[in-house]
Order: sequence, then C-alpha cells, then structure tokens
Amino acid sequence: MALDKGVPRRVGVLGFGRLGQSLVSQLLAQGPELGLELVFVWNRDQGRMAGSVPPPLQLQSLAALGERHPDLVVEVAHPKIIHDYGVQILCHANLLVGSPSALADPTTERQLREASQRWNHAVFVARGALWGAEDIMRLDAAGGLQSLRVTMATHPDGFRLEGPLAAAAHSTGPRTVLYEGPVRGLCPFAPRNSNTMAAAALAAPSLGFDGVIGVLVADLSLADMHVVDVELRGPPGPTGRRFAVHTHRENPAEPGAVTGSATVAAFWRSLLGCRQLPPGPGIHLC
Repeated sequence: MALDKGVPRRVGVLGFGRLGQSLVSQLLAQGPELGLELVFVWNRDQGRMAGSVPPPLQLQSLAALGERHPDLVVEVAHPKIIHDYGVQILCHANLLVGSPSALADPTTERQLREASQRWNHAVFVARGALWGAEDIMRLDAAGGLQSLRVTMATHPDGFRLEGPLAAAAHSTGPRTVLYEGPVRGLCPFAPRNSNTMAAAALAAPSLGFDGVIGVLVADLSLADMHVVDVELRGPPGPTGRRFAVHTHRENPAEPGAVTGSATVAAFWRSLLGCRQLPPGPGIHLC
C-alpha cells in the first residue's frame, strides 16, 4: 500500500541491531512530520531495548504483532525472521525485507508471493548496498542483460558465515575468494553478507538467484571498509561488441561491522521510498 504523507501510517520494526537502532531513532524524531508512527519494536534480546525504546513500544512476542495494527513491518533482524514469520506478517501488513537473502529459499519466496496476493499486501525489498538497482531492472526488463556478477569484499571480521565458509574466512591469506558461484548457493552460508547479491538477483529476474553470480572475498586490508563491485554485460550487438558496466563502491564501515555506514542511510531512504512505489501485492525493490 502506498504511504500517503498526509495520513499517519503505523510502522513496526523487527530487529534492534545497528540498522534497527538507526531506524527507530529516525522514526521517533522525524516520523510524525512525515506521517509515520512507530507502533512497536521487537528484538530477540529484549534487554537490548532497555533505555532506548519506550516500554509501551516494546513488543514482547511476534505472535502479538497484529494487535498493534501496523501498516508496514520493517525486518532488520535476520533471514530466519522472514522464513518463519514472513507469511504471518503479510496477513496484517506490508513487509519491508531487510534480509533479502531469505528469498534465495524457493519455498520462502513462493510462500511470500502467495501471501502477498492473498492478503493484498506488498513485499518491499531494500536494495541495501546495491548500486544502480533501477538501471539493472530496466535493462533486464528490456531483454538487454546477459550476465550479472556481484563481488563483495571486506575484512574477515566483517563476515557472519555459517557451514563450511565459517572456518575458511579466518584461515586465509591476505586476499582470498571464499565463494564464487550462483547467489542461491551462497545465501544459506552467508545470510547476513549476501543481501546485496540477493537484491541484485531480485532486480534481474531473467537471471534470478541461479543466474546472478556472487563472489565473496576476505581481504585483510579492508579493516574499515566494504567494497562492492557490480559487473554486468549485455548480449552481442550488430558489431559483435557488448554493452558493459562496472561499478566499484567503497562503503566505510566500523571494524567488524556487517553493515556499512552508507547502507544505514540508504535503508532509511528505502523505508521512505515505499511511499512512492505502486500499491498492491508482489515483490518490489525499493
């Protein structure tokens, strides 16, 4: 549903890490003048909200989410929240997904699409650190996208990896490729470090999670920075040459942080951007 600036809209936030804290602060400070009302904040560790979130706004149980009558629920916690509660959320409200790596699971994506249609609520997906999302979407829609590759490099301390990648990140040389292949194969093992790649897969549905290539790199020289390279190519033209774009994004980050500084600011814009997107069901990158 489109968020009309003239009508207060009720927003709930799931997650109170760095992103959640920033969003809650901005909603409390700027929300009223923008027509946005914060109606709850939930975090797995309830104690983390003490002293920062007014007690009446603290949601103790996700099962009680509907009692707050939100119009938009913002997830900035973990892909597991989308896996386990995404459908339930869509029964009550539009959903802004901050962990798009969750949609690499085909069952989760299908269930969200079905719930979105059934309850007429939108699934918004934050683009995060993906630069040029609109250009990718336009090129893909026009049939001009043949390949898309997203490389994310940072210090090993900035990764939150699982499975076989967890040990590999801290037993590498100065710069080591931990993974290179379809984004779908990476998301389960790097659920918090593959969101930019997942957003790219959603921006280019002709390639999707199986066709977009993700590359995860551990680089000891990047102690305070996340570097994202996006490389795309089109099919050969009449002369045999291809359209090609390569963007290189350097995002300052606190040592060991999963989320870069610019991404925090971009997420607030994604939340506000939900107001400009067409209303209705479906998955919408914002």
